[in-house]
Formats: sequence, C-alpha cells, structure tokens
Amino acid sequence: MNEADKHTTESNLIPLLPEEEFQRRQRRRESELGHIWGLLDVVKDPEVPAISIWELGVLQDVQQQDGELVVVITPTYSGCPAINTMAEDIQSCLREAGHTGVRVEQRLNPAWSTSWLSADAKRKLAEFGIAPCQPDDIGIACPHCESTNVKLVSHFGSTACKALYQCNSCLEPFDYFKNL
Repeated sequence: MNEADKHTTESNLIPLLPEEEFQRRQRRRESELGHIWGLLDVVKDPEVPAISIWELGVLQDVQQQDGELVVVITPTYSGCPAINTMAEDIQSCLREAGHTGVRVEQRLNPAWSTSWLSADAKRKLAEFGIAPCQPDDIGIACPHCESTNVKLVSHFGSTACKALYQCNSCLEPFDYFKNL
C-alpha cells in the first residue's frame, strides 16, 4: 500500500471507545444533572493538575439520591493516594456552588484504564511535561523535544501510575503515564 492509500485508509477509520468509556460519556450526555458535571470540570487531579478528573476518566457518574448528590469516582489504581484529595475537592467545589448534601463514592469496577484518556487529555499531559501513554508502550516521545530516542530509568516515576524516562536527545528526565 502506498503512502496516499495508507493515509486515506487511516483518515477513514472510526476510533472505537472501550465500552466502559462509551457508557461513562453517555451517562454525562444524558444526565439531568449536566450543570453538576459542568461544575466538576474544574476539579483537577492533584498529581496531574493539567487535566480534570473528567478528562482523566476518574469522574464516573453524578446522581441525585434521597436529596443528596452522589458523585462516583474510580481511582487510577487501587490505593491511589490522590483519590481522597479528589473526593475532598469534589465536595468543596459543590459546597461552594451551594450544594450541601454531597456524597462521594469510590468504585473499583470497572477498573480505570488509560484507554479512557481522550486525545485532548493526552495533548494536555504532553504540554504539562508528562509523556502520555502509548499503545503497547511503543513510540514514547519526550514531551520536551518530541524525540523518541528515550530510555527507561525506573518503572516508577513520581507516582505509581507513571514511569521515569530520560531523553537521549535533550537529556531531560520526564514522567511517562503508564499504559494501564
């Protein structure tokens, strides 16, 4: 296949979402509490403040139950130390908007996946200096100079969901968001 045919084929592909991510987006789109979802768009991941908990895929659902708002979140991995701060930030955000009855529930099922990150979220990660996850961890690029001439320094970076790499071109170290 020549380059023109390859480009045409690639541009005609429809990206597929994992079923869980499709359902999460559908819950938001069809929710009668769209204004609450909108308020929560300002809540950032404290370890990656370049993206919101929605963009990260942590914010799963918003419901009204027995006169209180119930916000459902899924940690990026079991034992994530940032999840409690996220819950506090959610409650604070909604209290500031006048909502006093707020409960945050954590659910581990479905398990969070990097496949829930949008292209926009991955772009924001790179702009922040974190290399976004790559399929099969192939083609990892330095977020500083975009070189793919990189080496793994440690399987564990600043958090357990990131690995530490160094660019062989610009010599800068950087975190890589692991493909989970």
